[in-house]
Amino acid sequence: MEYLDFELPIKELEEQLDKCMIIGEESEVDVSETCKQIEKKLVETRKEIYKNLTAWQRVQLSRHPNRPYTLDYIRAICGETFLELHGDRNVKDDKAMIGGLGKIGDQSYMFVGQQKGYNTKTRQLRNFGMANPEGYRKALRLMKSAEKFGIPVVCLIDTPGAYPGIEAEERGQGEAIARNILEMTRLKVPIIVVIIGEGASGGALGIGVGDKVLMLENTWYSVISPESCSSILWRSWEYKEIAAEALKLTATDMKKMKLIDEIVREPVGGAHANRDKTFEIVKNKISSHYEELKKLSPKELVKNRMNKYANMGVFNG
Repeated sequence: MEYLDFELPIKELEEQLDKCMIIGEESEVDVSETCKQIEKKLVETRKEIYKNLTAWQRVQLSRHPNRPYTLDYIRAICGETFLELHGDRNVKDDKAMIGGLGKIGDQSYMFVGQQKGYNTKTRQLRNFGMANPEGYRKALRLMKSAEKFGIPVVCLIDTPGAYPGIEAEERGQGEAIARNILEMTRLKVPIIVVIIGEGASGGALGIGVGDKVLMLENTWYSVISPESCSSILWRSWEYKEIAAEALKLTATDMKKMKLIDEIVREPVGGAHANRDKTFEIVKNKISSHYEELKKLSPKELVKNRMNKYANMGVFNG
């Protein structure tokens, strides 16, 4: 288990608890009372730390190396039913964007999302979760297929941004994202978007238009990352904490500004602390929102979706 800077008090208490148990086993002395006290303190410390997280600490949690990624969610939610689909039928198969069909109960869904790697080799293969234009075109192809067969779409967002390389620009990165936004606003099937990690800029928006947009508690959604914002404004990364606060990028801020529909609570300690519980929560949220959306006709879905996005950022002075 890896710990972030602000989680070190938890690490110390966990080490104390382990030592206490080892001493009890080796010396046959009754240390149950001491262990109970440490456990109680551990629970309190956990609650205290995760209750008062700053914006920057939430950004750090969203990037935690043990945090589950898109494929982890899909495999846990769909089990054996997930069938991955590849390629944009034009350039190549982008490994940073994954998609395919899967079932929750008896209902089929088209899953689309960015995928990051677990180690150096897979991070390079997945391009650190930064999709190229062919990734967005693959996502659009899958969404259009889902529309044809009346299958709802679920988008899982976790990206540091769309890939900014020369070759991506040559193949029309901006156009690919813009077309996705346009087509998603008028897709005739329900779209449920869940931000499970980083939601950075156009890279997230390219698959981020939905009837319901949910954000996990310790994630962020913004036009720019705190580090990049800090380096533009102050020519240094040192002010990333100030930038994170100013950007209003946390789930609470997004809900306040009506840019998302719901905050999904994570287990204490973040999604990585109790993966199974997190998967179960997300699975139930997807199902419950679909039950709500399936009552609407395609015309109503599109109308409501367009109105929702048209009303964002409107200033009534």
